[in-house]
Amino acid sequence: MTSSRTETLVDVTMPQMGVSVAEGTVVGWRVGVGEAIGAEQTICDISTDKIDTEVPAPVSGVVAEILVEVDQTVEVGTVMARIAVEGDAAPNGDRAPAAPAAEPEPAAAAESAPAADSAPAEDAAPAAAADPAPAAESAPARAHAPGRRYSPVVARIAAEHGIDLSTVEGTGRGGRVRKQDVLAVVNGTGNGHAGGAVEDPPLHIESPYRPDPPAPARAQVGAGGEASGVVTGGATLPRMRRVIGERMKQSLDTAATCTTWIEVDMSRVEAARAKLGVTALAFVARATIDALREHPALNAWLNGEDYARHEFVNLGIAVSLGEDGLIVPVIHNAHELSVEGLAARIKDIARRARARELSADDVLGGTFTITNPGQYGSIMATPIINQPQVGILDLEAVIKRPVVVTDQDGNDSIAIRPMTILGLSWDHRALDGALSAQFLATVKRRLETLPV
Repeated sequence: MTSSRTETLVDVTMPQMGVSVAEGTVVGWRVGVGEAIGAEQTICDISTDKIDTEVPAPVSGVVAEILVEVDQTVEVGTVMARIAVEGDAAPNGDRAPAAPAAEPEPAAAAESAPAADSAPAEDAAPAAAADPAPAAESAPARAHAPGRRYSPVVARIAAEHGIDLSTVEGTGRGGRVRKQDVLAVVNGTGNGHAGGAVEDPPLHIESPYRPDPPAPARAQVGAGGEASGVVTGGATLPRMRRVIGERMKQSLDTAATCTTWIEVDMSRVEAARAKLGVTALAFVARATIDALREHPALNAWLNGEDYARHEFVNLGIAVSLGEDGLIVPVIHNAHELSVEGLAARIKDIARRARARELSADDVLGGTFTITNPGQYGSIMATPIINQPQVGILDLEAVIKRPVVVTDQDGNDSIAIRPMTILGLSWDHRALDGALSAQFLATVKRRLETLPV
């Protein structure tokens, strides 16, 4: 009597690494077809416009197929490889998706602290693979510099402007050439290094807070009906903007989004931050964390009908990447940090986000998000919820203006105070207006009674 052995194939897909990340490039395979691999062991290294990271194997087994070649660029969700496992070892039936999924947050309830960054395996030998054609957009860059690898956007810009990438000095991790480095060459400013101190761009979530671009030139039609002049309109929306639009529209279509605002006197925050030398965002983050502990219904995920509250606070901070869109790195276990600790972590994740040094863990697991468009001077906005979270807090500009103040004896007077407006977008499927107002009132109370 003979026994038959059944095998199940588990997919390894290109992971989603940020709201506006649409594609990634395989930098190197760590294993080849026929080799064994353990669960969570790195199967390959990938590079996107925002993150260079490792992809872990979702299960233990043997690599059955490698479908994407080294240097090939594919869309998020594309199956890159398949792992054969015996019997019922696969997590989801005959063919299971690899983690992390395309959603911005994983289904797991607990997240560890951000993993240490590690450079991609530049010398990893490419395994035998199927024969898909390499991404055409990356080919010109590889022809110029066969020993180096570049993100898809870098390769596209270089190809469009005829730039030899081997001559461009990279400012990213390990000397990797970033989009900013290539644009610096295009704009005639050298290798991207600017003289003197450069102020970090503001942290914020999306383009409504950016200055409007110049109006496109319109064609002039002559007497004979022929157009004269230059027409700059009608260009195709960039892929990054399409992805952001799709994710934002998906959030609006999913959540019953409402927004509540509250006005806060930031006098004590301004005095305290002047002593510590940190930004107001760190104090707002600490007050938000404390308010989430008092109102845990906002520190939650809602996936369909599955609603889960979290004891820990993994705080997402929206970071603008300029023309590269946005990303929301996460401060894991933020409830354990002081104001000073939060300020240091916010500064660190913003720096690493702009340098494309974030790891996969750095953008997953957020339970609540703060966006800070106020540095552009805006005073009120309606942020879009970062799914599957149920709330997002918007910190607007701190502006000195006259307000009515009441002294201890109940006498009113006009005084100049640094004021701001906090906006909370919340999901009416999970919360009610009274709770959102109570949450904002708690944040306000903590900021206005801060010891100085």
